[in-house]
Amino acid sequence: MALEVIGAGLGRTATFSLKFALEHLGFGPCHHMSEVFADARNQVPLWIAAGKGNPDWDTILANFRSTSDYPACSHWRALSEYYPEAKVVLTTRSADSWFESVSETIFAPRMQASLKGSPGEELMMLNVMGVFGDRITDRAFMTDWYEKRNEEIIAALPAERLLVFHPKEGWEPLATFLGVEVPSVPFPRVNSRDELGAANDEQGGLPPDPETMEKFARAYIDQLKAKAFGG
Repeated sequence: MALEVIGAGLGRTATFSLKFALEHLGFGPCHHMSEVFADARNQVPLWIAAGKGNPDWDTILANFRSTSDYPACSHWRALSEYYPEAKVVLTTRSADSWFESVSETIFAPRMQASLKGSPGEELMMLNVMGVFGDRITDRAFMTDWYEKRNEEIIAALPAERLLVFHPKEGWEPLATFLGVEVPSVPFPRVNSRDELGAANDEQGGLPPDPETMEKFARAYIDQLKAKAFGG
């Protein structure tokens, strides 16, 4: 299936909420980093290749109608060119709150340590962390980078193809942008600290065994989706 919606917002900008919202609107399944971990043995090698400049988008996204979160958001430009009919949603939050959130979750030492020496570490470096070099704890650098990145996306895409969106706005702007009816259920809300890894603090990050990781990730997606819609 051809990709219809590209989530360009960085991780920790309500990308899980967007995933569930897009799926509810009929644009699912939605690719998300959690889906990478839920199919790690297939997805991780493909994203490593993409990070090295050899993406196979047809295979990576074969079963998805939309994307949200890392690692796809790092490739927003390539994806928007490869899927010229797809609309783009840029989820946003303040630069400082984004920095604080990523520092406590996906960029946290305990999360990175759990991937040390695994293919997941290479995936993260190539598709997420590499652009920051050794500046990942430098608030001024990171927040400036974040703001400039969002400005670049807004400047690169025509207004009719791009929605700059904060989930606090609810269903209406997203549904209107995508040309579908506004749902009657509340917009999905995911706790700002609920992410893969943060949910697994007892073991210090993600399970090291790929099979265990896949089962954990799939169960966590289902659990979080139920919570997002008030379950």
